[in-house]
Amino acid sequence: MNATTRSSLPTDVRYIGPHDPNATVDVTLVFRHRAAPPAAAWPHAAMSRADYADRHGADPADVERVRALSKKHGMRELDCHMDRRTLHLSGTAQSMKDAFGVDLGQYAIGSSGAHFIGCAQEPTLPDPAIIAVLGLDKRPVATAHFRKPLAKPINSFTPLQLGELYQFPAGTDGTGQTVAIIELGGGYQQADLDTYFSGLGIKGPTVTSVSVDGGSNTPGGDADGEVMLDIEVAGALAPGAKFVVYFTTNTDQGFYNAIAQAAHDTTNKPTVMSISWGGQEDSWAPQGRDALESALQDAIALGITVTVAAGDAGSTDGETDGQPHVDFPSSSPSVLACGGTKLTASGSKIASEVVWNETATGNGATGGGVSTVYPLPTWQASSKVPTGAASFKGRGVPDVAGDADPLTGYQIRVDGKDLVYGGTSAVAPLWAALVARLNQALGTTLGDGHVALYQAGKAAFHDITEGNNGTYKAAAGWDACTGLGSPNGEALLTALRSASGGSANGKK
Repeated sequence: MNATTRSSLPTDVRYIGPHDPNATVDVTLVFRHRAAPPAAAWPHAAMSRADYADRHGADPADVERVRALSKKHGMRELDCHMDRRTLHLSGTAQSMKDAFGVDLGQYAIGSSGAHFIGCAQEPTLPDPAIIAVLGLDKRPVATAHFRKPLAKPINSFTPLQLGELYQFPAGTDGTGQTVAIIELGGGYQQADLDTYFSGLGIKGPTVTSVSVDGGSNTPGGDADGEVMLDIEVAGALAPGAKFVVYFTTNTDQGFYNAIAQAAHDTTNKPTVMSISWGGQEDSWAPQGRDALESALQDAIALGITVTVAAGDAGSTDGETDGQPHVDFPSSSPSVLACGGTKLTASGSKIASEVVWNETATGNGATGGGVSTVYPLPTWQASSKVPTGAASFKGRGVPDVAGDADPLTGYQIRVDGKDLVYGGTSAVAPLWAALVARLNQALGTTLGDGHVALYQAGKAAFHDITEGNNGTYKAAAGWDACTGLGSPNGEALLTALRSASGGSANGKK
């Protein structure tokens, strides 16, 4: 088999040497949908996870054919999930080379980075039913999008204060909803959560953890800041919801499996999913990116709204070529991409809200721009999304925004310390909590709410018209810094009820 050279291998990755051909490697094969997922625009017809798996999971004939092929190469089946469209296999590095045309090697990021197994080629797909082979490249694919302030904050907020400023719907607390949080590292301590929520004067939500691909709740590292920020922001604003944190490994294999497992979780049945991790869109191996997109399509088809941080490095997304770039998975058309603002308040009212851009002081800036992979969706057709690289008309990022500047950040507790954090990592759980409360009030799940949100009207958002994130400037209406703007929760609920034509009336 001929392997295709992958141009997306990062330039800072260096080859150390070959991988032992007899070493064991495990991979996840991701299959195409048996039938294309249904349109997910809200309001949508509910479909059970069982029915979805039967209609849109993997085709049994596809799986049996590939299963036979894997046996010919001496691979061992570890598990198979028809709903998640995955076949998990184990075999030697040599068997992987024979089956998928890859030469596995030892690689490192930078001059002193940790070693990992990788390959310089995109795996060859031996059957048209397979859309991705994940696990042959174990390099980290994402970073956590939170920021610690490098100077004394101008002001800071508890999540409850932000809920008041953004007028989250009264009489709601997320009861009846389950919020899934995807984490690629770190952990939380229940004692910290108890102390934090008690300090806010509220009873905190029930939080449980799920291990995916060997990931686990492992507090004690820098990624704890991400985990605690996610749980504390969303948990304070939707304390009536159930929270499930899916811990996985920071690889495309782990990321896919966590999203897929959460989406198809028949025990916890998430209605909202929050993701605060991502990487430059063009740094992803195409197969890994395609696989994640297919898992996100499953999520929204099942009525799950996925909120994703848009990144904290401005319009370049941290790349050094001087060109604009967006972050993935926030650039996926299946997610609600969340950008960042700089917020000041006067009492319970917003005094000023502009684009978050503290690049000059090293305190970051909101991500945003135009995808070079995903075309312009119909729901953004009238949003005046600028033309992207090579005249490509791409999906605009972000969709919405919220406070993210670490200098006007969030008061949280991490590993026994009370701190202030910012970053678009805080905006994803902020919006996840809002969606949970909207779901509660509407009596249905928002799912893919893009059409409804883009038609909601100006009253549903605080339009951000000042500032820039580097390449892009804020303007009236949608812009590539803060999207439609930050939320006015009460007005947004009114707009969604109107858009539903009476089918969402707040009754369960």
